[in-house]
Parts: sequence; C-alpha cells; structure tokens
Amino acid sequence: MKYLSFTFNPIQENTYLLWDEETHEAAIVDCGAWNRQEEQLLEGSIKAHGLSLKYALQTHAHFDHTFGLPFVHRTFHLKPVFHVDEAETYRQMPNMAAQFGLNIGGGMPPIGSLLNDGNELRLGETVIRLIHTPGHTPGSASYYIPDARLVLCGDTLFQGSIGRTDLPGGDFEAEMDSIKNKLFRLHDETAVLTGHGPSTTIGWEKQNNYYV
Repeated sequence: MKYLSFTFNPIQENTYLLWDEETHEAAIVDCGAWNRQEEQLLEGSIKAHGLSLKYALQTHAHFDHTFGLPFVHRTFHLKPVFHVDEAETYRQMPNMAAQFGLNIGGGMPPIGSLLNDGNELRLGETVIRLIHTPGHTPGSASYYIPDARLVLCGDTLFQGSIGRTDLPGGDFEAEMDSIKNKLFRLHDETAVLTGHGPSTTIGWEKQNNYYV
C-alpha cells in the first residue's frame, strides 16, 4: 500500500490518495479539493502514478472534507462511500456550509455505498476495514489497513488533540469511547493519518495526548 497526502481548501483539510502497488487500484479519502488548481493537482497525481480510482471514501461528511466530491463524481464517476449513520450529515452539509458563509455550487453527487462497522473493501489484495468511530459526527469512521499498519481517522483523533464535538451531531462521550476502545486497541506502531495537521502513531497518542 502506498499513499499521498494533500492539504486542500481554506480550512487546510488533509485529502489522501491510497493505492495497491500491484494492481494500482486506488481510493481517494475525504476529497476536499476546493478550486480548479487543487483539482488539477489531484488529477495529475492520479495520472502520473497510473492509478485506477475505485472508491471515494469519506471518514465523515463535513463540508471541508467533501468540497471535491462533485469533481470526483464528474471526472471519475464515483459516488461517496461512508458509514450508514453519516447519510443525514451528508444531506445537511450544504446548509451547514452556508452557515459558515460558503456556497457548495453545482450540487453534491448522490450517495454511493453505505457501510457498517467491520465492513471491508479491497484495493487489489489490500484490505481496507471500516471502524465506526462516532463522536465528531454520528457516522464518523476510520479506515484501517491491517497489512500496512495504517489508519485514516478523519477528525476523530489528531496529533496531541481530538476532534470537535460541539458541532451538530457531536458527542464527547462517544468520541472518547471511539478513541480509547477502538483506535487505541490498534498496534502502537500503527500510523495515524489525520483529517487536519500532521500524522502521528497510536503509541505516541496513548503516551502523550493530553485530551485522552
């Protein structure tokens, strides 16, 4: 498994491109591409590595993580995939963006597959397992790749911090449970790719994260 990270849009959101090294099947996670320049950077990277984009995965459906979904749908004909409990957040996302003075032009693509905790997807022989990690939103999910000891956790866990739970649908107790009883059960050497800011590891967060 290989990956690239991009920091997109005014909110400095991390978008990830994952692919299987043998088949070059790929997934984009939380496409936050905001403008044509960011779209071209992403599309150019996909072409440069000879990738076949198979999934548009979402850790959650807040607008900063979904700005690029119309581009992904238009260019690669992919619909967003997320946890079943995130469907309502996705439907309400344009209204939330408007409250922050942001306009989601062109409409959002229809919902693709809705997954449950423990469901698995494949890129070639690489397994991606969804772990339901609610708290930041009801359907927040982390994507765990066991063979690579890698987890993409969106806005659930950050380096030295945790995701906000004061937005609609947030739940502090659920967030703590997701971190302590789901993410922290992964191997200490598991790399954590976060929704904002630098990456970290499970072991470092267990030892150093003040909020946990």
